[in-house]
Amino acid sequence: MSDLNNDYYEHNAGTFFADTVAVDMTPLYRRFLPLLPAAAHVLDAGCGSGRDALAFAKRGHRVTAFDASPALVALAESHLGRPVQCLCFQEVAWRDAFDGIWACASLLHVPADELPEAMQRLCRALKPGGVLYASFKYGSGEREHHGRRFTDLDEPGLAALLGQVSGLEEVETWTTGDQRPGREAERWLNTLLRRSCLDRR
Repeated sequence: MSDLNNDYYEHNAGTFFADTVAVDMTPLYRRFLPLLPAAAHVLDAGCGSGRDALAFAKRGHRVTAFDASPALVALAESHLGRPVQCLCFQEVAWRDAFDGIWACASLLHVPADELPEAMQRLCRALKPGGVLYASFKYGSGEREHHGRRFTDLDEPGLAALLGQVSGLEEVETWTTGDQRPGREAERWLNTLLRRSCLDRR
């Protein structure tokens, strides 16, 4: 995570937690979870409040979670009632470990030139046949907004990114409005990607 984003979350962790912990993400779960086996091992990558990790655990899945912000890690641990690791995408080193990876509104903080390596790390962390969900604010390019930096993606941007990552196959890509009340006009790019069963690196 960049220093700018780290500073933002360290100083605003409580507000961010309160604003996001109760958001209903069920419509997105309905796209992701049916692609996983029963009692799947799921990585919540950039877990924020721990909202989604808790939802997956309540549905019978085994969950590992991490976030780059120490302040958010502490809040997520309290919410989840289990340990949360403090690390960034550039430090992900699991291999063939997860049936699914959930990267909801988290990869968008990775600089554009570091995104291919971050995605490759997540691909290696999946079991062959495993599924990655990721979401980005809809658009193109990098920007700063209210104290945070973002890498926005649209369909051509996603295609270009996937062209730099080996082993990931696109399952489905779609756009949605923001799930938070009052922010429905904000657009998001959502994608489901599967690690090729032939990818055994």
